[in-house]
Amino acid sequence: MEKIKKLRHAEYYDLQHTFDLLFQRSQNGNNFYNLVKLVKMDENIRLAYRNIKKNMGSTTAGTDGLTINDIKCLPIEEVIVKVKSMFEWYEPQSVRRVFIPKPNGDKRPLGIPTIWDRIFQQCILQILEPICEAKFHNHSYGFRPNRSTHHALARMKSQVNRKSNGLHYCIDIDIKGFFDNVNHGKLLKQMWTLGIKDKTLLSIISRLLRAEIQGEGTPTKGTPQGGILSPLLSNIVLNELDWWVSEQWETFETSYKFHAPSAKFRQLKKTKMKECFIVRYADDFKILCRNYQTAQKLFYATKDFLKTRLHLDISQEKSQIVNLKKKSSDFLGFNLKATKKRKGYVAHSRMTEKAKVHAYQKLKRAIKEMRRKQTPEAVWHYNTIVMGIQNYYSAATHINKDLERLNYHLTRTLYNRLRIDWKVATRADMSKTLQDRYKDYNPKLYKIHDIVLIPLYAQKHKPATNFSQWITNYTPRGREKIHQNLKCINKDVLRHIQRFYIKYRTIEYNDNRISKFVAQYGKCSITGIELGLNDFHCHHIQPKALGGTDDYRNLTIVLENIHQAIHTKDVETSRILLSKYRLTEEKKIRFDELRQKAHCKPIFNLG
Repeated sequence: MEKIKKLRHAEYYDLQHTFDLLFQRSQNGNNFYNLVKLVKMDENIRLAYRNIKKNMGSTTAGTDGLTINDIKCLPIEEVIVKVKSMFEWYEPQSVRRVFIPKPNGDKRPLGIPTIWDRIFQQCILQILEPICEAKFHNHSYGFRPNRSTHHALARMKSQVNRKSNGLHYCIDIDIKGFFDNVNHGKLLKQMWTLGIKDKTLLSIISRLLRAEIQGEGTPTKGTPQGGILSPLLSNIVLNELDWWVSEQWETFETSYKFHAPSAKFRQLKKTKMKECFIVRYADDFKILCRNYQTAQKLFYATKDFLKTRLHLDISQEKSQIVNLKKKSSDFLGFNLKATKKRKGYVAHSRMTEKAKVHAYQKLKRAIKEMRRKQTPEAVWHYNTIVMGIQNYYSAATHINKDLERLNYHLTRTLYNRLRIDWKVATRADMSKTLQDRYKDYNPKLYKIHDIVLIPLYAQKHKPATNFSQWITNYTPRGREKIHQNLKCINKDVLRHIQRFYIKYRTIEYNDNRISKFVAQYGKCSITGIELGLNDFHCHHIQPKALGGTDDYRNLTIVLENIHQAIHTKDVETSRILLSKYRLTEEKKIRFDELRQKAHCKPIFNLG
């Protein structure tokens, strides 16, 4: 759902064509010299605001104490001028350091930039992402649009399951403190190699990387986790590794052009080349090989490549070669092993021990919270955690066994802490969605505050599917499978709303005005008539003068005449304005409600 929203946002601000063009030019090998001009566009800044405000961390303050709530009340012109001025000579504000607990008891450091710096970085990200997406390797899955951990898992399983004797030797390499040890100079050179040759932009990114961390000083290396640009920059660093491994076998250029990759691989097997395939998610990657000799050579070669080319060290204790037919390998919370089946081997997976402990701890905390707070929200929070665990680990082939074990350990905690509060429930007490979700199970059900506790063990295996490589945000064909274009919306009117924003209004108002227009399919909320270029108004349901806000829920798009009819104190004038429209009983009631909210007398008195 989130990926569809981001595509919609680009359409709202008429930037999809710009992004598509950047992607196409990057695929063609073009260089980019004047990117700051695109980054500073009004539309790009407004899109950045929209994407940031939808981010869960937008209400988290940086070192200046400001959040998105301090930005949304500012006039749109003030926000645009402020962000543009930051590009004149960028000096990032200090980054707030926070630590979040890891499943193993350690803490992960996060760097939280100020909200203005986050909007600034988002502007850069939106322009750089299509350029980099065109150059990234097919089997890099972390922090990229439309890709997920399940795609990475599916790719690894497919290599193990290959019909012609799968690749069962897995190189596990753990990069020591990757995000804290990225070499800034190397990163900037890699960006230059990708075709990003705008020296002004590279200088800005260089200063951004050296932003002071509160209480720790100025870093000389690393991309702090928590920054908007950090995921993209980390992918740029390791993209060189992806292609280096890939060019050993998968994308090796031959003088003869084969009709299919399989034909090329058959010929390559007759040589002394090293057969290998890389699967990467962020800094977690696996290299799969045919035999131990190849794996051993590649292990040392990869270790050397990381050290000499990328200036990164590996953890000797956590890095190893695993024969998946004898031992298992952990990847993204899944434990994978090649299990004998008939004449071959297939990849079976389970939750890792760390994942089980982490899931158990999260659920136990949620149970304690239910007992302490005694609210429907706390019960629903527990249910969302259960569904999150089920959804993510459903890709494990033995998920039912893992969840049954977890359920067994949690039953006592549930019984001891909640038996006083719960009541016996039936399937009918569930919502229709949950009934459909758990229709194949017949568990004992209990409810608290009329909310049924979801049975933890009730989840079947759902095989992860490989990523369709033609899917992308930056071509019409690539977007087809993600979402349908805004076909039912008058594009000219949408473009007019986007371009001719109301300068004295807040950036929040102007942004929500577009959203509401799209949500209403470009039609008046009272008459249902399609809106033209100059005959629509955005109405505050609770007027600003009476304490109303610019929030999305407080806005509705109506015809100009309807807007006048809502606000006029004279009942007769209001009737005259409405006389040419045929309103249903429901619409008449809605119209009267809007008038009453505006402290005007109702016209129809049907409510």
